[in-house]
Amino acid sequence: MVRGQMDEYREIRDAVARLCADYPGEYWRELDRDRAYPTAFVRDLTDNGYLSVLIPEEYGGSGLGISAAAAILEEIQKSGGNGAACHAQMYTMGTVLRHGSEAQKREYLPKIASGELRLQAFGVTEPTSGTDTLSLRTTAVRDGNDGYVVNGQKVWTSRAEHSDLMLLLARTTPKEAAERRTEGLSVFIVDMREALGNGLEIRPIRTMINHATTEIFFDNLRIPADSLVGEEGKGFRYIIDGMNAERILIAAECIGDARWFIRKASDYAGERRVFDRPIGQNQGVQFPIAEAYAKTEAADLMVGKAAALFEAGEPCGEQANMAKYLASEASWQAADMCMQTHGGFAFAEEYDIERKFRETRLYRIAPISNNFVLSYIAEHVLGLPRSY
Repeated sequence: MVRGQMDEYREIRDAVARLCADYPGEYWRELDRDRAYPTAFVRDLTDNGYLSVLIPEEYGGSGLGISAAAAILEEIQKSGGNGAACHAQMYTMGTVLRHGSEAQKREYLPKIASGELRLQAFGVTEPTSGTDTLSLRTTAVRDGNDGYVVNGQKVWTSRAEHSDLMLLLARTTPKEAAERRTEGLSVFIVDMREALGNGLEIRPIRTMINHATTEIFFDNLRIPADSLVGEEGKGFRYIIDGMNAERILIAAECIGDARWFIRKASDYAGERRVFDRPIGQNQGVQFPIAEAYAKTEAADLMVGKAAALFEAGEPCGEQANMAKYLASEASWQAADMCMQTHGGFAFAEEYDIERKFRETRLYRIAPISNNFVLSYIAEHVLGLPRSY
């Protein structure tokens, strides 16, 4: 029942589970009520080095592979917590690591690893473009040799209020002037500590889940020239390069959610007695739990395959996208099953089901809609005509 990847990181999983035991359901319920950020939990993860596992040792991290990061996030979700408060810190720094200058890496990565700086905000999506990243309108115009002036708006930029740095994707060449459709976009590291109030405004968006998401406004924000990551105009490929890691880690969180729901439902079905017998004795209760388990284990195999390809430096867009799709669908089915198993009690806050039900629903539409994943598979894997 336990696959090799879980055995390989058993010590890490056990340590994360012990840490999470200090943050029980009541901790998360209080945060959820107030839409507050889990500062203590994130600090604890940081102090124990769990958010810097993907940062090479030479920059202060652990230098482990994405399978280790996936194990950490899965255990957080499996414990009943929510790693979304900080998961971006694991993969967002990959853009700096793979495409940043040596000066940028030495300036930022050790401080991110130690917790001195947080890089959790990812400014890509806009109100008018959504998933059509190539149509974004935020601009960064060169201002002599000193830097750039940024104007525009981003939306669904989560954790911006709790991050020191933001990775920003902006247009540096007008769309119509770009030689190729995928060129003309650039990536910048924005120091929000200096930018806030000086051309950058953050407005929180209250949502049905506690995801600390915001919209960002840029009004003649001046950033230095050395904020540019990599080569000007090549930013889109840098962002795409990091999306496979994002997909794999989100998928791992979904697996953790699904396992939490399955365990919760199984325990309840064995304990809850109606008509002098446990409700779990009824096949109408058994079968949905068993089906959720089977689909979760199948999805987890794809997560493991995608992670293995990623670590080997092999192309894994197909597997990473399928892992995200299968895992998010499995977690949502498990959530629905768990709620059905508990009946009316599932709506009671104290059981944590309604909170986790809301949280796991997000991953069918974020960081990318599952419909877009299906379109990707149809076009790029199966060779079907591009849909519109």
